[in-house]
Amino acid sequence: MNRRNFLKTGAAGALTMASGAAFAGAVPGTDLMTQYSDVIIDAMRDIVKDERANILKAADLLSDNANAGKLLHVYGAGGHSAIAAMEIFWRAGGLACVNGMFPVGTNVMTAGPTTAKVEGFAPYIFSFYDVNPGDTLILVNFYGLNITAVDMALEAKKRGVKLVTINAKKFAKKVPKSFKWRHSSKMDINDLADIAIDNHVPYPDAILKVPGLEEEITPTATILTCFTINCLMSETIRLMVEKGGKPEIWVSNNIPNCDEHNKPIHDKYRHRVHHLYPVW
Repeated sequence: MNRRNFLKTGAAGALTMASGAAFAGAVPGTDLMTQYSDVIIDAMRDIVKDERANILKAADLLSDNANAGKLLHVYGAGGHSAIAAMEIFWRAGGLACVNGMFPVGTNVMTAGPTTAKVEGFAPYIFSFYDVNPGDTLILVNFYGLNITAVDMALEAKKRGVKLVTINAKKFAKKVPKSFKWRHSSKMDINDLADIAIDNHVPYPDAILKVPGLEEEITPTATILTCFTINCLMSETIRLMVEKGGKPEIWVSNNIPNCDEHNKPIHDKYRHRVHHLYPVW
């Protein structure tokens, strides 16, 4: 029995994403790989069904900005959330006009020391990456309550920047307002969004249970958030074309003729997008 069929049994004994339980444990007799794939696939289907309207609304906004020649800014705030921003930055099949924001100290690669839990850093990030009034920021934080994420959301509102958020709303609600690593405002990023998209990450992120081990294992947040943001960008590109635009799309740097395709695009954006760098 997979999670989808299990959920059809009703409330009695059912494990749901909202409950925060490790729902893989509800499928006895199956191997961990099967449990994990069942949960991930079902969550992806839920994202497509439940988040469709907000994804399309955000894609409409982003496609208008991109067709007008604006950059689409994306910031993955804190820890591993930067992976979602990387997923759409200089990526095969992705838009060239994406401005990936990766300030030092705000992710696991450069956290030496971390600045992801420091309030007041957001104005400097906005200024460094030239995020201007009327622009749109895609703000990703897996759970939605990270200090730098909320700081960025508040700064976006101050600066007149449209805010699209991607986070787990139910997860954020489960974390007490008194939790020491919350922003002093006690807000979640979706509270401040113009358009809030839910990545359907369950609490406490890891979902599998191993007999004899207290902690849950195997996270869900990265794959579900990357799926969500790829859905958003796919619809953005489609709408750009339908509105008469000509999206500039990267191809993989590991296929024949990639340089001939990518270098002119790279040269066009190199002085507008901070983290583009030459590979030739």
